[in-house]
Amino acid sequence: MNSPVMSFFRTAAPLFAAASLLTFAVQAQIPQPVNASLITPSAAPPPPKSTLTAEELGDLYMVRKMFREAIAEYKKGGNTAPLLNKIGIAWHNLSELDLARKSYERAMKLDKTYAEPVNNVGTVYYAQKRYSTAVKRYRKAIQLAPTKASFWSNLGTAYYSQGKFDRMMLAYDKAIELDPDIFEHRGYTGTEVQDRTVEDRARYHYELARIYAKLGKNDLALQYLRHSFEEGFKDKDKVRKTPEFSGLLEKPEFIDLLALEPRVL
Repeated sequence: MNSPVMSFFRTAAPLFAAASLLTFAVQAQIPQPVNASLITPSAAPPPPKSTLTAEELGDLYMVRKMFREAIAEYKKGGNTAPLLNKIGIAWHNLSELDLARKSYERAMKLDKTYAEPVNNVGTVYYAQKRYSTAVKRYRKAIQLAPTKASFWSNLGTAYYSQGKFDRMMLAYDKAIELDPDIFEHRGYTGTEVQDRTVEDRARYHYELARIYAKLGKNDLALQYLRHSFEEGFKDKDKVRKTPEFSGLLEKPEFIDLLALEPRVL
């Protein structure tokens, strides 16, 4: 017997089924609460660590000319002769010559066979115009490391500032023999200081031109002779009579150089 109630359920049954399916689908997309006590917290990733040593970081700061930061990093590396030498170079770049000298001397005490700080402390004395003391330091550095071209170059520069040009020529000849490009380097190197600060740059470049002409490096000879004239070297008769320039006398470039008007200083 079909009662009205039974007829209603038969008619509504498909609707109830569809509604149940919809409810299940919606619930399946809603995050369900979870017991927090069952969750294992994941550790945050550690911050990236530098793989560089204190010395390597200091070297990077030196390249960037951040000398005080370099000093701070080098100090973290410990009390070693190489690091004290690099600290000295950083102070040297900051024109803190007394601090540079003290650091070099500490490095020398720690390692009496380490030539670089011996050379470098010589450059401090040179900057203070204590040329005789600088020469002694350079010669001592050369005894420890005779194949370092920069040491011979520094010795030659000190002799130049003393007016001892023959000794300068011998030292520079040795420097070029060890490193043909020694006078093309610029600035302070990683462990040794090469100083070419001179007062009379016109005469200095004339002497370099003589050395390169003697070695047959005519292009460099002409280059430094041009620098000499541009900086005020006026004695062209002396240039013509210089034995080292005898092989250049007929070269058009040399003739053109001699025709330059002296620079008015």
